[in-house]
Amino acid sequence: MNDSVTGLRNYLVVTGGYWGFTITDGALRMLVVLYFHQLGYSPFEVAMLFLFYEFFGVVTNLVGGWVGSRLGLNLTMHAGMGLQVIALAMLTAPDAWLSVGYVMFAQALSGIAKDLNKMSAKASVKLMLPQGANAQSRLFKWVAVLTGSKNALKGVGFFVGAALLSLSGFRNALWVLAGGLLIVLVTTLFLLPHNLGKSKTKAKFTQIFSRTAAINWLSAARFFLFGARDVWFVVGLPVYLYAVLGWEFMQVGGFLALWIIGYGFIQASAPKLIRKSQHDMGPDGDTARFWVLLLALVPAGIALALMYGLDPAWSLVIGLSLFGVVFAINSAVHSYLILAYSDRDKVAMNVGFYYMANAGGRLLGTVLSGGVYQMWGLVGCLWWSVGFVLSAALLSFALPAHMRTQSVSGNH
Repeated sequence: MNDSVTGLRNYLVVTGGYWGFTITDGALRMLVVLYFHQLGYSPFEVAMLFLFYEFFGVVTNLVGGWVGSRLGLNLTMHAGMGLQVIALAMLTAPDAWLSVGYVMFAQALSGIAKDLNKMSAKASVKLMLPQGANAQSRLFKWVAVLTGSKNALKGVGFFVGAALLSLSGFRNALWVLAGGLLIVLVTTLFLLPHNLGKSKTKAKFTQIFSRTAAINWLSAARFFLFGARDVWFVVGLPVYLYAVLGWEFMQVGGFLALWIIGYGFIQASAPKLIRKSQHDMGPDGDTARFWVLLLALVPAGIALALMYGLDPAWSLVIGLSLFGVVFAINSAVHSYLILAYSDRDKVAMNVGFYYMANAGGRLLGTVLSGGVYQMWGLVGCLWWSVGFVLSAALLSFALPAHMRTQSVSGNH
């Protein structure tokens, strides 16, 4: 079997495993939101149950890349799946055990699991890519499909979680998800090479912080990009739809699920949506700057529409649709650039560092979303989002244009 066929086979195995994990991740989030809402938790209290989920994502991404480079991405990927099975099983405990602290601990395990799995899957794409002509363009397509399909399936997971809760109840739903993921874990464990992503030299712990300027600037921009989404999307938007517009809880969940599915499809289609001057070149710093500046116009437009009394439901539906399209392209460009900027032997650590910034932005956005909404409402959340996007744009001006990476071309 030649390198091209082997690389494609391994890519499909990783993608399939990532899909299986992602469905459980989306389903678990919906199960927790719906079930604890039924138990009488307020929307803000439900959001706080995910605080450790986001916090430990920061820690996991920081350390996970280093561990993956030393022990291999196969191990870290399947450790993530195993922790998710444990987290799902923990929540099958009796209601008397389901205190806030207990649930937050289970969600912390799930957050560690998610970021171990995500870091491993995305970093491994670089290592599976056959080198040669059009390598950068192919890398962009592979990353976009992996990331976009994952986000679409997370939306599917929302539906799966709600359906399982209705059909089988909270605990049976958790056992179904845990059993399904365990099957995926065992299958992919034996199909992937055991030394995948293991560095030829033992990386020192101090090397978890990138010394490449482009990666540092990109990671900083990523921090504000994802903070800009979550500062209004996590708490402010669902609470506004539920409390101000009077939507039913399932309408809110269904709408957000459809948004995430559509966002995933756009992300997967990003290579076709972005016209490149040369067919064999992927996006560069100029691409990132253009799309992030365009993104700033969307939350600003929604905020102005709400401030000037336009129909809030239509303003949000149209605005969210535009935001999803432009944000998905921004995310796809960033996900490509972190791999393009990374040497093959350091890809796990660089991706871990980069997604640490991603998780940090999500954590800050999650916390601010509740506090800002409480003080200034959804309009306030949207203006904070504009500020975060402009911060990401400012940092993006340091990204190089048409950077040729040794790792993509294979010239070490």
